[in-house]
Amino acid sequence: MSGWVRKPPLIGVLAVGLTAVAVGLYLFQPWKLWTDEKVDEAPPGAAAPETSDGRPESGTPGDSAGSGKAEKPARPTTLTSGEFITHEHETTGRAKVVELEDGSRILRLQNLNTSNGPDLKVWITDAKVKPGTAGWHVFDDGAHLSLGGLKGNKGSQNYTLPTEADLDEYTSVTIWCDRFNVSFGAAELSRV
Repeated sequence: MSGWVRKPPLIGVLAVGLTAVAVGLYLFQPWKLWTDEKVDEAPPGAAAPETSDGRPESGTPGDSAGSGKAEKPARPTTLTSGEFITHEHETTGRAKVVELEDGSRILRLQNLNTSNGPDLKVWITDAKVKPGTAGWHVFDDGAHLSLGGLKGNKGSQNYTLPTEADLDEYTSVTIWCDRFNVSFGAAELSRV
């Protein structure tokens, strides 16, 4: 009879233990610490036309040097820019807001290098970027817009900005871990 008395508690402890391990794996996704997702998207917009020797073309056909009117080539324009600083995980790279020829804007992350993690998002926010642990949790305190899930923890990538994103209000970018409400790294955006 003593064998039956020991087995139910043992089975219960095993069931609780396996449930705890499953929940821990789901929440922390520890395998992401050893895996990287590299995404390298081309910069937005078309490159400036080039001559046969690789130099940028100075004008378009039909332009007259004597017209007195300089044509501004239609190219993407950088509006704001900033370097990432480290918060919860070492993060480097550059963030910039680029206006395209059609007036739409994108957030471009260039040469991003951060840790992979569970439920990482790209947010544009109104929070001031603070170094150290003081800056880890400030980005969900005020206004923020989620631009979607982080495409890759390494490389360069583009995120469409909503038309309502006022760059005088939204002055920073964070790589935000939605699972644990912490910033992996952030960049203060300054006008160019």
